[in-house]
Amino acid sequence: MQNNLLEGLKEHENKLLTIWSQILQESGAGDGAMEEEESKEFASLFLSALSKSENAQEFEKVHDLIVGIASSRGKRGFSPRENAEYLISFKQAASQILSELIKDPAQLYEANLKLNEILDNMTIMTFEAFMKGREDIISRQIDEISEISTPVIAVWDGIVALPIIGTLDSSRTQIVMENLLQQIVDTGSSIAILDISGVPAVDSLVAQHLIKTVSATRLMGAECIISGIRPEIAQTVVHLGIDLTGIITKASLASALQTAFDMLQLNVVKRKVIVG
Repeated sequence: MQNNLLEGLKEHENKLLTIWSQILQESGAGDGAMEEEESKEFASLFLSALSKSENAQEFEKVHDLIVGIASSRGKRGFSPRENAEYLISFKQAASQILSELIKDPAQLYEANLKLNEILDNMTIMTFEAFMKGREDIISRQIDEISEISTPVIAVWDGIVALPIIGTLDSSRTQIVMENLLQQIVDTGSSIAILDISGVPAVDSLVAQHLIKTVSATRLMGAECIISGIRPEIAQTVVHLGIDLTGIITKASLASALQTAFDMLQLNVVKRKVIVG
């Protein structure tokens, strides 16, 4: 009986859309022409699914559509609350029509109960879609920031430098190693300088990540120099008992670069300018 009562909404689709649009505009959750098209598509698909006695496959299409609408509205600046109001207003419009179609209080109650169950589940989906969309954006931004904050610079023929800014974690270390090793291959460099001046603190985990990067660099046939060893970092390394034996460390990037020149048997001198 419930399904038959809800199926009657299909015959009043245009009226439902009109009432729904009015409620949306009054609540401030409306969005003009784009929303009108979305609403027509949703109402048509939803009411068609109801008319087919809640066919699971038909409702999967409705679920996919409402998730897409929620994501689209989120990109247009709508909040999760406003997305929820979008479906709540549809439920109010449908309930208003049901009250005109069904005169028996018990049947009306049962029909509204079923309608609420279906639409409340979809409302939860809009929240989940919004959160997933935000998580995807944050994840993409983190990846972009990681790429930007790990640039590998060819400072001289045979010498590349990678200034590290921020804390090193496992995922970022992987990006650092991939970028560094690829640049070593592309440039044919034999010396790589890791500058950690921008790393706020070095603990045992960060040190292990640095050692892994140095080891990977050496496997590629290049020597690695770690620069930017500040006094507080040196004290921390000693205090933690971290073994950096065999790794060349320098206090500054300039000092590391001079060491790299020495290793390549290069001598940089000032050119005398003769004023005639």
